[in-house]
Amino acid sequence: MSQSDIVPITRALISVSDKEGLVELAQALVAHGAQILSTGGSAAALRKAGVPVIEVSDHTGFPEILDGRVKTLVPQIHGGLLGRRDLPAHQAQMAEHGISPIDLLVCNLYPFETTVASGAGPEDCIENIDIGGPAMIRAAAKNHSHVAVVTDIAQYSALVDSLVAGGTSLVLRQQFAGAAYARTAAYDSAIAAWFARQQGVEFPTRFTTSGTLRQTLRYGENPHQRAALYANGDRPGVANSRQIQGKELSFNNLNDTDAAFECVAEFAEPTIVIVKHANPCGVASAPTLAAAWDAALRCDPVSAFGGIVAMNRTLDAAAAERIAAIFSEVIVAPDADEDAKVILSRKKNLRLLLTGSLPDPAAPGLQVRSLAGGLLLQTRDAGRVSPESLKIVTKRAPTEAELADLLFAFRVCKHVKSNAIVYVKEAATVGVGAGQMSRVDSARIAAWKGEAAAKAAGQTTNFTVGSVAASDAFFPFADGLEAIIAAGATAVIQPGGSIRDNEVIAAADQAGIAMVFTGMRHFRH
Repeated sequence: MSQSDIVPITRALISVSDKEGLVELAQALVAHGAQILSTGGSAAALRKAGVPVIEVSDHTGFPEILDGRVKTLVPQIHGGLLGRRDLPAHQAQMAEHGISPIDLLVCNLYPFETTVASGAGPEDCIENIDIGGPAMIRAAAKNHSHVAVVTDIAQYSALVDSLVAGGTSLVLRQQFAGAAYARTAAYDSAIAAWFARQQGVEFPTRFTTSGTLRQTLRYGENPHQRAALYANGDRPGVANSRQIQGKELSFNNLNDTDAAFECVAEFAEPTIVIVKHANPCGVASAPTLAAAWDAALRCDPVSAFGGIVAMNRTLDAAAAERIAAIFSEVIVAPDADEDAKVILSRKKNLRLLLTGSLPDPAAPGLQVRSLAGGLLLQTRDAGRVSPESLKIVTKRAPTEAELADLLFAFRVCKHVKSNAIVYVKEAATVGVGAGQMSRVDSARIAAWKGEAAAKAAGQTTNFTVGSVAASDAFFPFADGLEAIIAAGATAVIQPGGSIRDNEVIAAADQAGIAMVFTGMRHFRH
């Protein structure tokens, strides 16, 4: 890098909301000969620490007004940030109006996002919309040929290192400028989203979103694809989890773990979900996590090998011992006790993720999917059926035990790729059929899975015999239901709504099974 690219920092403007590392940074700047301009709380913090500082109002000759809303929106500040040092006309105008150049802006913004997340009212949220900060940041970033702009505490160390070389390099200023525009874009995106929510607008004319890089991944879904993980909210889950141990997470690990954790959050009782390739291959609720693991594993022990394990309780030692007996890629839980952590630490490659809490399945939110040339948005599938919402359509009504299993099965079905058929017995899946082009094939595959699992357990009777079954969408013909009847299910839950519903109901009545309609489907593509 040519020495001509280096810009010494003779004057710095510091205006920060988050004051972490502020004093140390300012001390380093002063030690290298920089004059510090600052505002309000930042100036007070520096003065208290003994750092020489000039108040912006003293520098500009213009007082802060309107409760501090106007303090940096003046020519002396923006001229100092935007004036080009390589243009004589700019230099002449700056000199004519008494505008001193500013070589560095250190600015982080009012905490709008955290204010909204805290549940604050509209007045507080609006007061935390920063105006002067984004204006200064954008000005400094535009003039990055001459001015450095720092918007993140994580950038402080690189800035301090640059002082040793005599000032900021063009490469560093370009990096800072790009980060600055990304920050103001994310900030404005959060504000726009808040206003849309305030007005009850789900799909605004311009949709904006942003994220913060959490991890660059080794590769994407396949080795020839590149990938990264971004966090863009405070919903408890994989993106905001804490990895306790294990290898670096892959793209597929993250995708599968998210599917498992969202599924397990649906249940109130201690529950285990085992996922393989984004589909549940075993789900069970029981009085303890250890018992739930045993029941979930029994559904499909072959697919569970190398799977993702999610739970909705703090992982304890008993459950950890059982889970550690087979190979799993990831375990995700709200928390884990110390004994469980010690047990899992023997599995060096096993990833253990702790989320702190569970996501709310009923919480509003948007799902975004990319298309060629656009984005496809929808609200999150927060739908859930209750016993009161069910419509009994057969001559025989389900028993109390069947009804409980039907609701459990339909809840699992919501998280299985369409076409989805799920068999359940005593709050545990005993067969899962996913992602088939034909619903009949899904029913048969799920029954075959139940038969294979029964043989693995040394039983001669298919696990699906005496179970209940759930379908994520209606049966277009009776053949899908007939496959379920052949598997030994005694009750079925499905949305209903086919033009051949009467044929399907007649087939159920002929077999003597119970069937209920939900009026709600759960396609998952």
